[in-house]
Amino acid sequence: MPTSPAPTASRGKPLGVGPVAFRVRLASGLVLFAFVLTHYLNHALGLISFAAMEQGRLVFIAFWRFPPIEIALAASLVAHVVLALLKAAQSRTFKMRRSEWAQLVLGLTLPFLLAEHILGTRGLSLRDGLIDSYAWTVWALWPAKAIPQTFALFAVWAHGCIGVHFWLRLKQWYPPFAPWLLGAAVLCPVLAYLGFVDAGQVVQALAADRGWVQDMLFDVQFPGGDAAAWVATMKDRTAIGAAAAILLAAAWRTMSWHRARRRQGIVIRYSDGKQVRVGPGVSVLEASRLANIPHASVCGGRGRCSTCRVRVSEGLDALPPADDGELKVLKRVNAPHGVRLACQLRPVKDIGVALLLPPTATTKDAGKRAEHESGAEREIAIMFVDIRAFTKISEDKLPFDIVFLLNQYFRSMGQAIEENGGRLDKFIGDGIMALFGIEAGPNVGCRQALAATAKMSEVLDELNRTLANDLDQPLRIGIGLHVGSVIVGEMGYSDTRSITAIGDAVNVASRLEPMTKDFKAEAVVSSEVLAKAGVPTAGLEAATVDVRGREQPLEVIVLKLGRELRTHLDAAGAEG
Repeated sequence: MPTSPAPTASRGKPLGVGPVAFRVRLASGLVLFAFVLTHYLNHALGLISFAAMEQGRLVFIAFWRFPPIEIALAASLVAHVVLALLKAAQSRTFKMRRSEWAQLVLGLTLPFLLAEHILGTRGLSLRDGLIDSYAWTVWALWPAKAIPQTFALFAVWAHGCIGVHFWLRLKQWYPPFAPWLLGAAVLCPVLAYLGFVDAGQVVQALAADRGWVQDMLFDVQFPGGDAAAWVATMKDRTAIGAAAAILLAAAWRTMSWHRARRRQGIVIRYSDGKQVRVGPGVSVLEASRLANIPHASVCGGRGRCSTCRVRVSEGLDALPPADDGELKVLKRVNAPHGVRLACQLRPVKDIGVALLLPPTATTKDAGKRAEHESGAEREIAIMFVDIRAFTKISEDKLPFDIVFLLNQYFRSMGQAIEENGGRLDKFIGDGIMALFGIEAGPNVGCRQALAATAKMSEVLDELNRTLANDLDQPLRIGIGLHVGSVIVGEMGYSDTRSITAIGDAVNVASRLEPMTKDFKAEAVVSSEVLAKAGVPTAGLEAATVDVRGREQPLEVIVLKLGRELRTHLDAAGAEG
C-alpha cells in the first residue's frame, strides 16, 4: 500500500522566504545601507568646503571601489533586489502595516530615481574611464536635476532606515537608544542635502565661466556626446526592466491572493469558532489577514518576533516540521510543544489553532522569555499580606492621605519582598500577593519567604514610626504563607498581563492570611514551609486548622510577630 510522503519543512514554502533568504536579504541590506551612509557623510563635507567634499570622495572610492568590496557591493544590490521582489510577489495578502507599505513603495521607486545617476557616474567610469569627481557629478545634476535627486536622496535613506528599524526593534538594547538613533537618522540626510546644495551653488557659480566647464570636462576625461546618448538609452532600458519586474511581481502577488481567497482545500479552525478555507502554501498568518481576523505580528511576518505564535490544537502530527529559523525563535521564547509561528506555518491538512497573544502585542512580547512565562507547573511558596482593620483606619482620612499611606506601605513591603528574592504578583486593594521560588525551587523559595516575613515585620515598625503623626493607631498586618504545586505563567489581557500562579496552594495561602485575626497574630505559616526551608520549629507556636476546600486539616505555625523567625533563620543558616 503506498504511503504519502512525510511533510517537510520546505514543502509549500514560497521561493525566497525562509531563514537563509532572510539572512541574505538582511546582510545585503546592511552592506547597501553602509554604502549609503558613508556616501551621505561625504556629501555633508560640502558644508565645510567643496575641496573637503572632493577629498572625502577619494577616501570613499578607495574603500568602496576596492575590487573585492565592489564585487560584494554589486552582489548585495542584486541579491537584495531579487529577494525583495520574490518576497513581495510571493505574499498572498495585500494587508500590511503602513510602514511596510512605505518601505515597499519607496524601494520600488529607487530604480527610476537612481538609474541615471549611477549610469552617469560609475557606469561611464567603467565604460569610458570617466573620472566621476564631485565637480562632474554636481555640474551634471545642478540645478536642472536637483529636485528628483533630492527626492532620491531622502527616499533611499527612508527605505533603508525602515528596514534597519524592523531589524533592530526586537533587540533588547534598542528601545533606550531609539530616540538618539532617530535623531541621527533625521540629521544625516539633512546634512547630506545641505552639503549637496552648497556644492551645487559653488559649481553653478564656477560654471558661469565656460572655460572652467571645458577644463573640468577635460580633467574628468569626458568621452563626449556618445556617452550622454548611452546613459539616456540605458536609463530607458533600466526603467523598462524595472517596470516589467514590478508588474510581474504585482501580477504574481495578485494571482496568489486570488488563489488564497478561493478558500478551498484546507480548513483552519480558530479557538473562537471562526474558520478559514485556504489553498496549500498559505500561512496561518496570511489566512488570518485574508479573513480579517486580528492577529499580532510585530515583525510583519518575517519569522523573527514570535508574537504571531499559535497553539496547534488539532492536526499537529500532519504539519510540516519547523525549519531552523522558526525553531530558533521558538526556543528563544521557550515555547512548549505544539506552539508554532503562524507566519511560518503552512498547513497541508485541516488544523485547529489558538492565538496566544492579543493583536495589540508589542516588541516586549517578542523578547526572550523564561520557561515558566509560557505556563509551567512549579512548587513554590505563596504569600498573602493584608492590613488589619484598614477600613477603620481610613474612614476619617482624605483620599490623598489614603493613597499616600498605601503607597508608603506598598513600597516598604514590596522592597522587603523583593530584597529577599520574592516576586510581587499583584496588589489587591490593601493586600499583596507574592511568589517565591519560581526559578530557585521550593526549598530556597520557602527560606526566602520566611526571610521576607521577618523583614516585613521589622520594616513595619519603622513605617509606623515614620507615619506616627499620620496614624491614630499603628498599622498591623496579617501574613498567610503556604507552599505547594501550582500553575505559573503570564496571564491576563493586553497591558494588564503579568506572571501569576493558580492552584490549590494559592487558595490555601489566601485562607491562612485571615486566620491571623483569629489567632491575633502577625503571620500564619504552614509547617510545610518551615520544613522545606530547613528551619526548626522548636519554640514556635503550632496549631492545626481546617482550611475550607481541603478535606485534611493543616499543621501551621502561628507567629505573634513575624520577626520571631529571625533567630530561627539564623540558627538554620548556622547549621547549614
